Amino acid sequence: MEYYNYLKSLHLIFVITWFAGLFYIVRLFVYQIEAADKPSPEKEILQKQYKIMSYRLWYIITWPSAVLTSIFAFWMLFFTPMGNAWLQMPWMHVKLGFVFVLYLYHLKCQQIFSQLQRDEVKYTTNFMRLWNEVATIILFAVVFLVILKNAVNWIYGVIGIFVFSITIMLGFKFYKRIRERNSKQ
Repeated sequence: MEYYNYLKSLHLIFVITWFAGLFYIVRLFVYQIEAADKPSPEKEILQKQYKIMSYRLWYIITWPSAVLTSIFAFWMLFFTPMGNAWLQMPWMHVKLGFVFVLYLYHLKCQQIFSQLQRDEVKYTTNFMRLWNEVATIILFAVVFLVILKNAVNWIYGVIGIFVFSITIMLGFKFYKRIRERNSKQ
């Protein structure tokens, strides 16, 4: 039973590094897209540097963290006595649903990463700034589910996540207006 706490600790460490990688990779996407609009030679210099930074972050931190997070989670769920009990609880089913959505988000980031590595810019910086908030919403949802477990009133939880998402969107629009106003000055 003592090894369960080691597994949980390792799982949590890799969850944190996975999210750190997801947050930062999208920020690097913003910088790469902005660099595409710069004049030469600044454009080429910045793009080369951001590609290197993105590559290292993605394949040395983010992907390994995602894989190790899952390995330790599966180990806890399927090879410890507590895991079977967790799998019977409704909050765990919801959490695993959010984890599935997080992997879809991760795979979409992989697609964007690959496009930017080929100098294909298909998204705006504003889209990327908003896209970055998806991981934040998933993080909030999972943390509250794990901490509150069965104490969560599902209706209030869903409403809370929805209100949080709207708040992020409004904050994004407000920030965009400030940036536009400052760029005109």
